[in-house]
Amino acid sequence: MPHVTETHPKAPRLAGVRVAHTADLDAVTLEAARTLLHDVFDDLTAEDWEHSLGGLHALVHEDGELIGHAAVVQRRLLHDGRALRCGYVEGVGVRADRRGRGCGAAMMAALERAIRGAYDLGALSASEGAADFYAARGWQLWRGPSWSLTPAGVRRTPDEDGGIYVLPTAATPLDLDAGLTCDWRDGAVW
Repeated sequence: MPHVTETHPKAPRLAGVRVAHTADLDAVTLEAARTLLHDVFDDLTAEDWEHSLGGLHALVHEDGELIGHAAVVQRRLLHDGRALRCGYVEGVGVRADRRGRGCGAAMMAALERAIRGAYDLGALSASEGAADFYAARGWQLWRGPSWSLTPAGVRRTPDEDGGIYVLPTAATPLDLDAGLTCDWRDGAVW
């Protein structure tokens, strides 16, 4: 994939966004990404890191050092009686001293391109602090109830309501007020 570079008035010249599958990243790069996310999110769990693996990673380096990471992995979401192939965004983080310079936007642009080209929709669970960032990029708040398909059956996930955002694609109509059910995984299901 080509590198994506975003120009921002306050930003130093970034090397660009490298997009690569987990299988194409060496152990040193993966450890640098895990360490970065651990620094960004004080409560990062082993399951949270695992959720970022197995898909595409968008990486931003500055002066040879990893300063930004985001990933998109495939999941299945159930909506309106259909199982949708979802590009689920995970592990979005920029080093604290490099925020506000366009790194997050550049990484998301690369992942959104992949989502629009390969999935029925994109989805993510946004923190309160990041919701405006995603909304400004065209991500839409899911207004309906959220659910998870657990080993014990379909269970409501009311704590996630109001924090799930989707990126519709042209091919898949969505009713943002209907229910949305995610597939099961260990740790945080959304």
